[in-house]
Amino acid sequence: MSLRTLLGGGRRLMGRGEAELIPQGRMSGPMPWVIAIMVAMTAIALAAGLALGNAVTAARAEIEGGVTVQIVEPRADVRAGQAKRAVAAIKDLPGIAGLRLVPQTELDALIEPWLGTGIDDATGNAIPVPALIDVRLDRQATPARLAAIAKAVMPVAPSAKIDAQSNWLKPVFDAMVSLQLLAMVLVGLLALALAAAVLLAARSALGANRDTIEIVHLLGGTDAQVARVFQRSIGYDAAGGGAVGLVLAMVVIFALGRRFAGLGAGLVDNGALIWSDWLLLALVPLLATLLAMVTARLTVMHALRKML
Repeated sequence: MSLRTLLGGGRRLMGRGEAELIPQGRMSGPMPWVIAIMVAMTAIALAAGLALGNAVTAARAEIEGGVTVQIVEPRADVRAGQAKRAVAAIKDLPGIAGLRLVPQTELDALIEPWLGTGIDDATGNAIPVPALIDVRLDRQATPARLAAIAKAVMPVAPSAKIDAQSNWLKPVFDAMVSLQLLAMVLVGLLALALAAAVLLAARSALGANRDTIEIVHLLGGTDAQVARVFQRSIGYDAAGGGAVGLVLAMVVIFALGRRFAGLGAGLVDNGALIWSDWLLLALVPLLATLLAMVTARLTVMHALRKML
């Protein structure tokens, strides 16, 4: 590098702070593509966590006041009579928002994928299916409200079993919440990995341009001006890589969304992303760029204080 070039670089650095200390074209080298991969993985993990959160919230709101009453009686005529009397008893209770005796055809359709049709026991008689009453309360199904329902139902339907729907789905919710926490932890780890990659890239560029930086300091350049040059260069790479990463993530998210939509399952349908979720995903490359620029500046400033 000629002295004239150094002097010109020093004047530009002191005047406008735009000296090209890093001889690297935009979106060249591995850094933009590393950032693109980090942003894509972060957006996918964040989308998974948000979808799980939406599914749990919607499902809990839907079944919070749900109560299931089963009439477990092998004799069909007795079972039908107890079910009708149980419906009449529950209907008179306060706080009942909805009540439905599930038709036998619907119950048969529910168990058909697992047990098939025409299931017989060892004696050749059809295995009885319990009568099912779906109860909707206007508030949460607390133990006290379950006890009140049991007190009204048991005298007229001694074969009844009463349970809150949220109780038997609690293990499912706990597992989904654990997966959501895992997704959020993964987002944090990816952010740390991004910062570490930028730190290494900044140190490498700083070491490669050490002689130039020392001469620029002799010409009057400050640490802040030198750090701004590195910060701006890495910021351009982070912005470009973040945009590419977001596009890749959107392709994956839409593809997975179409796959899960074909399942037609209730929890999956409730896990659809809403507009605020898409806004958070759009902020991922912006936050990644900001993190990269801040990390680059802090790294360079710290190294320059130890260098000179």
